[in-house]
Parts: sequence; C-alpha cells; structure tokens
Amino acid sequence: MKKLKFILFALSLSFLSPLVAQDNWEILFDGKSLNNFEQLNGNAKYEIKDGELIGISRLNTPNSFMATKKKYGDFILEFDVWVENGLNSGVQFRSLSTPDYMDNRVHGYQCEIETSPRKWAGGIYDEARRGWLYPLTRNPKGQEAFVNGQWNHYRIEAIGPNIRTWINGIQCANLVDDMTPEGFIAFQVHGIGDKEHEGKVVKWKNIRIQTTNLETVRKTVD
Repeated sequence: MKKLKFILFALSLSFLSPLVAQDNWEILFDGKSLNNFEQLNGNAKYEIKDGELIGISRLNTPNSFMATKKKYGDFILEFDVWVENGLNSGVQFRSLSTPDYMDNRVHGYQCEIETSPRKWAGGIYDEARRGWLYPLTRNPKGQEAFVNGQWNHYRIEAIGPNIRTWINGIQCANLVDDMTPEGFIAFQVHGIGDKEHEGKVVKWKNIRIQTTNLETVRKTVD
C-alpha cells in the first residue's frame, strides 16, 4: 500500500510539473490597459478591443511604436498576430529611443510581420540602424511559415547573443549578434504614404514573456 501511495504521489508531481513551468510566463499585455506602455515616434492610432491590442495605420506619420516602459535583456516572447493584407508591421526588442541617436528615433532589433510576396515575416531587421540582419532568403522553409489572412503565432528567443524566431512552430531566423543586449519591446505600426492603406489594422493578443530559467525551456533545433 505504501509503495502504491508513493507511485501515485510521484505521478501527481509529474502531472503538475508542466503547470509549474507555465508559472514562469508573465503577461506582457493584459488586454485591458496600456499602463505599462508608451507610444513613441509616430501617431498611428492604438486601441484595445476584445482583449486585443490594435494598431491602425495613419497617413503621413512616421513608424509608430507602442513600447514597454520596462527594458528586457534575455527573454522568450510569444504572441499571436493578425495583420491586414498590404500592411507592414513588426515587433521591436532590445530596442532603444535616446536623445543622442537621431533625436529619439526608435532603433534596434525587429522581428518582421508582413504580407508581401517576398515572404520575410519572421526575419530580423535592425530598425533605423544596420538594416536586414537575417532576411528569409536564408531560409526558404521559414518563408512559408506565415499565413496571410489568419492569426499567426510567433515565438522570439533572445538568449545571450543568440536570437531565434518561430512562426506557427516553424523556425524562421537564427542570428548571432551582440550589438544591443537590452532594451524595450514595442509593437509597430509602419508608416504609410499611400492613402489606400490608411486605416488598415494589425492586431496582437496572447502576449506573454519569460525571463527566468530560459535554458530549460528554450526550443531545441532539429
């Protein structure tokens, strides 16, 4: 009987362990307010509806960013995104906005969100600095990960100098770069110059982040 009780106790711990691991996730956007964020650079409209963060494009304004007030170094970030066809977007990370750099221009790493025929969603762009660091011409399989017209699930791992991205479980980028070790995370609405794209939207939900015990939960690569 004692042996049976021990086996049942061990099994209960094994079932609980995934729940314990999930406790490491921090909700980055609670679906109710933007108290932990600030808008930088452009004047695109951001609103909250049905628990989603919605960015709405506006004509003749620079790239707009809804940025965390907190800075993050090593992390794993996950979110779902839906973007209207023809609109370009992205999520900044380890990014900065300082008076001594282009008069507070947001700069740093960006994970691409786009619907264009080149299919570079999931690639890594260095906003307002060095340009493309990991275009998806390097990864034809990754180019097929993003699906236009539906919600897409992103995962960004930034651990030390290694930056990796996944969309819908398919790895897109694998970059080693140590230029900026820490900065804010920001949700971009790209500037537009064509009235046809005014009012188009990008939506994010289920935004969460981990900052501890990352080596135990980072993805393995086949």
